[in-house]
Amino acid sequence: MKALKKIVTSLIFCSFLTSAFAQKIGYIDSEFILSKMPDYVKAQTDMEAQASKYEKEIAGIWTDIDKLKEAYRAEEILLTDALKAERRKVIDDKQKTTTEYQNKVFGYKGLLYLKKQEIMKPVQDRLYEAVQKVSRVKKLDIVFDKASGDISIIYSNPVHDYSDFVLEAMGIGAEDTQK
Repeated sequence: MKALKKIVTSLIFCSFLTSAFAQKIGYIDSEFILSKMPDYVKAQTDMEAQASKYEKEIAGIWTDIDKLKEAYRAEEILLTDALKAERRKVIDDKQKTTTEYQNKVFGYKGLLYLKKQEIMKPVQDRLYEAVQKVSRVKKLDIVFDKASGDISIIYSNPVHDYSDFVLEAMGIGAEDTQK
């Protein structure tokens, strides 16, 4: 019976000990939070308006190109080879510049992307600062975002950063790199 008491006492002590060293983890739903932020809603509206403006502008240019093509087809029989080549070149050049402009606006790191970064940065910074504040107050070590498709860590306590140990294990000195 005494042995059983010692075992139970040891198990209880061990369970308290392991919970004392456990990391506190939390999660947020950034989409939900952002949808409640008036500045985010306004930023989204501004971005949609800007995108719509660019789409209309580019659609208008493509309509003009279609009209040029129709005019060319209607007059093609009457044109000399030199005039045909000139008109086709004008159409091809206009298509090329329109495609380039479309990529410049909607492409990777295009005008719309850069505008979104500019508008959204203050909103994202505000969210990140709030997450850090709550993490410190609630003594959370790691905070995940459930809204993102991938697992992403929004906040982590620097105490749990083992990058320097990994560098050391790889034979790379911490002074060789900058975080």
